[in-house]
Amino acid sequence: MQNLFKNSKNSKKIESKIRKALYEFEMLKDINSLAIALSGGKDSLTLLYMLSKIIGNGFDNIKLIAIHIDGSFSCGANVSKKYLSDICKSLNVEFVTQTLDIPYDKLNCYSCSRDRRRLIFDISKKNDCSTIAFGHHRDDNIQTLLLNLFHKAEFASMMPKIKFKKISSTIIRPLIFVEEQEIITFAKVNNFLKTTCQCPFGNSTNRKKIDKIINQIEFDFPNIRNNLSLSSFTYGSKKALDI
Repeated sequence: MQNLFKNSKNSKKIESKIRKALYEFEMLKDINSLAIALSGGKDSLTLLYMLSKIIGNGFDNIKLIAIHIDGSFSCGANVSKKYLSDICKSLNVEFVTQTLDIPYDKLNCYSCSRDRRRLIFDISKKNDCSTIAFGHHRDDNIQTLLLNLFHKAEFASMMPKIKFKKISSTIIRPLIFVEEQEIITFAKVNNFLKTTCQCPFGNSTNRKKIDKIINQIEFDFPNIRNNLSLSSFTYGSKKALDI
């Protein structure tokens, strides 16, 4: 794992965008520990690597905890817990894992995501950690923007930082400025892109459909992704939301 942070244009660009998000949205303000939702996919692994480098280097040296939820059909990459544990150990990040098994006939994206997130919240609280970092990137954000517009007539995107008052927990999204293609390039260079989603519905979600629509529009309007991202911060989200 020692070569992950070699001086490359791609890794420096991702790091710069994460630092910008951490600073602009005050994601690490007044915390002494941070949990990372680690599915094992390219997004969460990139987030893990980058945060382990950034924390203590321009930001306070806070404790990092990686939380991995596995299961027969859980969303995320099909990688072994030992693989993730070894990575965390090499980065001096505590690794916590728990299994969530959902019957095949009861699988759906909404309830699965809700149950996994609730479990992550519970584990983080048990480890005295009230802030959790998720690996949602720029393209996840603009997909959410269009999904809300098409389904609910709302121009609303992902919030970079959300404080849940009732459960005393906060979600942050340090990759919110990072393009998915930048993550793919980083993952290829560091040999962790070859992972497959365990969810049987992973390739037929509404997000996949929205992304195809964006790809089609991008042919005629090449700046659509960047423009949607910029508009999401102007009109579709707030810097921090208390709910």
